[in-house]
Amino acid sequence: MEIACLDLEGVLVPEIWIAFAEKTGIDALRATTRDIPDYDVLMKQRLRILDEHGLKLNDIQKVIATLKPLDGAAEFVNWLRERFQVVILSDTFYEFSQPLMRQLGFPTLLCHKLVVDENDRVVDYQLRQKDPKRQSVLAFQSLYYRVIAAGDSYNDTTMLAEADAGILFHAPDNVIAEFPQFPAVHTFDDLKREFIKASNRTLTL
Repeated sequence: MEIACLDLEGVLVPEIWIAFAEKTGIDALRATTRDIPDYDVLMKQRLRILDEHGLKLNDIQKVIATLKPLDGAAEFVNWLRERFQVVILSDTFYEFSQPLMRQLGFPTLLCHKLVVDENDRVVDYQLRQKDPKRQSVLAFQSLYYRVIAAGDSYNDTTMLAEADAGILFHAPDNVIAEFPQFPAVHTFDDLKREFIKASNRTLTL
């Protein structure tokens, strides 16, 4: 059996924090794991900025409610589901994900949780576990699944390395240059071809 593990933001949906940065005009919120490999450093920076500007969870959720999956993403997920088990492994938060997951047909999502106080302020975050994407791949392999994974950022690279096959999708030039061992593609049709190539079964588009 084979399982497809996908990152969410930047692969299937827009980067939530970039969309929020554009809405608020706070350029520092544009930073993602494409820019800052250390997720804890990135999240502490985000939490500090939210606090400084008095921004709350509902402010972020209002922006997320306006977002749509990337063109072709929902169709790609449906294509994958016909051929693989599909799991989304993301560093997003359950408090963010509902509107976007609904538009993708609610694939299985493993991600993190936010800590929110009684005034709707985001005061902290809770990782599901350390290096969660890689650990998920290891867990699936322990169940005798063969794992093919796709992602776009630094925080995906341990997942890609642990998987039986890893693919960079929509990755920036700096990530592609640092991880030349992974094929890098930029369209969903090319991503389908990479999944077919990586599969140990005979599949078609």
